[in-house]
Amino acid sequence: MAQVFDRSSNALARMSLVLTGLIVIALGVALNQLQRSPWVTRQGQRPDQPIPFSHKHHVEGLGLQCQYCHTQVEKAAFAGIPPTKTCINCHSQIWTNAELLEPIRQSWATGASIQWIRVHDLPDFVYFNHSVHVNKGIGCASCHGRVDQMPLMYMENTLQMEWCLNCHRNPAANLRPTSEIYNMAWAGPSTRRPVWCGSTGQNDGTTAQSVNCTTTDPAGKPGAELAALQLTPPPPTSQGVQPRGGPSVSEASPVLLPGSYQKFTSQIELGRYLTAQYHIRTPNELSSCETCHR
Repeated sequence: MAQVFDRSSNALARMSLVLTGLIVIALGVALNQLQRSPWVTRQGQRPDQPIPFSHKHHVEGLGLQCQYCHTQVEKAAFAGIPPTKTCINCHSQIWTNAELLEPIRQSWATGASIQWIRVHDLPDFVYFNHSVHVNKGIGCASCHGRVDQMPLMYMENTLQMEWCLNCHRNPAANLRPTSEIYNMAWAGPSTRRPVWCGSTGQNDGTTAQSVNCTTTDPAGKPGAELAALQLTPPPPTSQGVQPRGGPSVSEASPVLLPGSYQKFTSQIELGRYLTAQYHIRTPNELSSCETCHR
C-alpha cells in the first residue's frame, strides 16, 4: 500500500505542534497584559462628572482637609461621597451664580442627589474597609495618589488583587505615623529628616494608635523630662479633705521621655516598627478568603 503522507509531513506535524503551543502562550500573555491595562482597570481615566470638581483647587489652593468632605474616612468602611449640603456650605456664599455650579443649586433646591461617577469603584464581591486602613497608617496618597495635584480626579492605581497583596507582602514601604495620614507630600524619614517614634501604651482616639511620632528631636525639646513626669496627687487627709491648693502636679496624659523614642532614618525601618505597633497582618495571616471577598 502506498504511503498517504510524504516523509516531510513529520516535520510539518512537529512544527504545527510547536506553533500551536507558541500561539497559546502568546494568547495567554496578551490576555494577562490586557486585564492589567487601563482599558480594563480604568487606571488614569478621568470620567466626565456632572460637575468638574477640582481637588487641586480645593485641597492645594484653598487648603481644605480631606475630612471636611469625606467625614467618615476614620469611622466607616466607605469614605463616602459628600452630600450636596457640604458644597452649599461654601457655595451659598461664593460663586453663587456660576453656571458651572448650577447642578449643585438644582440638587439643593429639589433634594435630588448629584449623580457623581464613582472613580474608585470596587466589584461588589470585594470588601474593603476604608477606616481600618486609615487607622493603621495608610495615607490617602498611598492609594489615591497626589489628589492635591489632580485638577480632575482619576484612579492612580489599579486596585486589583495583586496590587493589594503586594502592599500586604511589604507593608513597611507604605506605613506612616497616623499624624501624617492626610499629608499628601509625606516621603518618609531620611538621614536629613529623621523621625522619632515611641509607644505610649494608650489609645485615645479613632486614628490615634499607641504610638507617638515626631520630626523634632525629643531630647532637644525644652522641659521634656519635666513634662514626662507622671506623679500622683497628694493623698487626702484623714478627714477626707484634699490639702489646700489642690493637686500639686499636672493631671495631663503622660508624655514620653526622650529616651523612650527610637530614631528612624529610612522608610523601611520606620515601616517595620509601625507594622509591629499597628499589628498589620501579612498575606499568611489573612488566611480566610472572606476577609476581602464577601
